[in-house]
Amino acid sequence: MAAEVSIGGKLVGVNHPTYVIAEIGINHNGDVEIAKKLIDVASIFGCDAVKFQKRTPEICVPKEQQGIMRETPWGTMTYLEYKQRTEFGEKEYSQIDAHCKEKGIHWFASCWDEPSVDFMEKFNPPCYKIASASLTDHGLIQKKVATGRPIILSTGMSTMKEIEQTVALIPRDRLIITHATSTYPCVPEEINMRMLVTLREKFGVPVGYSGHEVGLQISLAAAALGAAVIERHITLDRTMWGTDHSASVEPGGLHRLVRDIRIIDKCLGDGVKKVYASEVPIRAKLRRV
Repeated sequence: MAAEVSIGGKLVGVNHPTYVIAEIGINHNGDVEIAKKLIDVASIFGCDAVKFQKRTPEICVPKEQQGIMRETPWGTMTYLEYKQRTEFGEKEYSQIDAHCKEKGIHWFASCWDEPSVDFMEKFNPPCYKIASASLTDHGLIQKKVATGRPIILSTGMSTMKEIEQTVALIPRDRLIITHATSTYPCVPEEINMRMLVTLREKFGVPVGYSGHEVGLQISLAAAALGAAVIERHITLDRTMWGTDHSASVEPGGLHRLVRDIRIIDKCLGDGVKKVYASEVPIRAKLRRV
């Protein structure tokens, strides 16, 4: 069992500050300058990391969908061409790597196929994320485990049996689990935030929350329940073209979210009852017996 896991030198777990991940994902829309602006926003407002998604489109796009025509901001093209158009390669990720180092913020990715893991290894990421969609892809998971890096496992759209089978593949001293509901955006009635407690008690590892809801209240509730990690998609503008923007947090919202998470971090304490020095004169003044 592991009460804490180190990500890039930062300890994640109970009694440590919440590790806040700003997921850029594919909200850069294939533009590295948009990605840099999102990195800047995450850095300015105190996030610990930004996360991307890395795919090999020829592998990840099902054959029957590759030729489907799609309207995009760059004109009409096949779905495969669209995914290729918005996928970053070594040139773009080299710029991202340099920019994150300049800003002093961690960056990593959820890799959706095994060649993408080999690709990301070039950049020495502090950890890997296993997306909810990949939770049952045991070959991909074993590929990530073999790197020796910490693993953040997201558990959306998964049964407890599927989670148990996947957790068995990952060393507990390198595992962080995030509770999630894989609907974009998801409604409060389907969040089931008490799963943070269930997962923490069952697996004995740091547990966090990966949110896809609209607004900030639910993520703050996760912080109040002691989430070790909180991850939210971020965007420059929720009205931008793309599937994930509507369930993302704009810069102003991210500012408030991180600010309030840090206050919650301070107020949770250690659960040991004590009389604080600030209470002593009040106690002397008000206690009659």
